[in-house]
Amino acid sequence: MQIYLPIAEMPVDPFIIVMMGGAVGFLSGMFGVGGGFLMTPLLIFYGIPPAVAVGTEASQIVASSVSGVLAHLKRQTVDFLMGGFLVLGGAAGALVGILIFRYLREIGQVEILISLSYVVFLGLIGALMLTESLRTLLRSPDAKPRRRRHRSVGWMAAMPFAMRFRRSQLYISPIPPIILGFLVGVLAAIMGVGGGFIMVPAMLYILKLPTNIVVGTSLFQIIFVTAITTVLHATANQTVDIVLSLLLLSGGVIGAQLGARAGVKLKAEHLRALLALIVLAVCARLLVGLVAAPSSLFIMEAF
Repeated sequence: MQIYLPIAEMPVDPFIIVMMGGAVGFLSGMFGVGGGFLMTPLLIFYGIPPAVAVGTEASQIVASSVSGVLAHLKRQTVDFLMGGFLVLGGAAGALVGILIFRYLREIGQVEILISLSYVVFLGLIGALMLTESLRTLLRSPDAKPRRRRHRSVGWMAAMPFAMRFRRSQLYISPIPPIILGFLVGVLAAIMGVGGGFIMVPAMLYILKLPTNIVVGTSLFQIIFVTAITTVLHATANQTVDIVLSLLLLSGGVIGAQLGARAGVKLKAEHLRALLALIVLAVCARLLVGLVAAPSSLFIMEAF
């Protein structure tokens, strides 16, 4: 049995789409990541047009992020003021990203942009994760972990409009969060991701937010930025396929629950190493698709 996707303009096997959603949901629950940076390439591998894969995945991230934020609200680990500035920058970045996306789609170069973006970011992130994981696994059991030196945030406090973020216990200017949100917003619009895989490390190492505040605040801004991105993709580019999104969500909800249970049984170092290998494998597959010669140089279509 096959279902026709009205926006992607192609029939798909709903069982395969649900299984893909379940598989990425399983990885999301196991590793604690949004999964957008894996789902979008998988949709492209399956044959979904890249523009539709990006727009539709953004809509799925909104739903998955809401449930995560609700859990963090109960723990009071969301900095709404910080999140507000991240959303402010993210909304502007999403608008710029949509304009870039639309222009490149009109000239027929959007597929190359999406693939190159994923190759660069997945390659960097996968390599860094694998290096850190191997370093931890090869460390002597008797060796004491090195303490990270506390870096001063004085340069951010010296910038204009400095204010106090009480939940994060920081006194910094809102300008760095706005710039960070802007960059993540551009990526969200172009790559169809929530940007958490970039936002979380940046909030930890650049903005110096406490670890317990980072994830909840990141999910908070992801909800609004991806929601804005979804609306813009739907109105400006018509690339959000609701049927495809519902199929992915139905599998992702179940997969996330199973992945969360499986993740408890593995060590954190093993989880990071496994995720790094998966990320690098997806990166390699995209790179091969970019450099490999096409099966045919010309395609003839009847009008």
